[in-house]
Amino acid sequence: MKTVQDDQALLSRLQAQQVEFVIIGGFCAIMHGVSLVTRDLEVCCRFTPANLHRIEAAVKDLHPFHRLAANKLPLELTDELCGRLKNLHLQTDLGKLDCLGEVKGVGGYEDALGRSVFFKLSYGKFRILNVDTLIAAKEAVGREHDLAAVKQLRAIKEKLTHEAPRPNPTD
Repeated sequence: MKTVQDDQALLSRLQAQQVEFVIIGGFCAIMHGVSLVTRDLEVCCRFTPANLHRIEAAVKDLHPFHRLAANKLPLELTDELCGRLKNLHLQTDLGKLDCLGEVKGVGGYEDALGRSVFFKLSYGKFRILNVDTLIAAKEAVGREHDLAAVKQLRAIKEKLTHEAPRPNPTD
């Protein structure tokens, strides 16, 4: 059975558990106006035991498992395991959720947080990488679909710099 990706529900659950995160990757690009498809939700988060346990609480009833592990182990965190984790690549009943401790071309959570902006959606206000930082991250990763997103992001940025200022999306 194929899982439908429900980023809205995943983000709402993370927010309800007060997970510290910044939206990165394809969904972030879409929020900036890119017209590409993404098949997972990627966030950069603080990799402390407390924050990782909040992630676990947000998805515990969604049958989460480590999707990149050969034996597809269920998500069962201990403080000792939390101390060793750098990333979590999860499959849940609501889709894929990738929690990264570091963003290539940007740095760790604090770096991502410092280079993020608030973005308001109908279901909440979230931090996303600013457009310049997202471009840097996607260039650093360098995959074909990331570079395609960079082209669109640059065009969007260029267009916005020549338009009249728009109201802040968080107002």
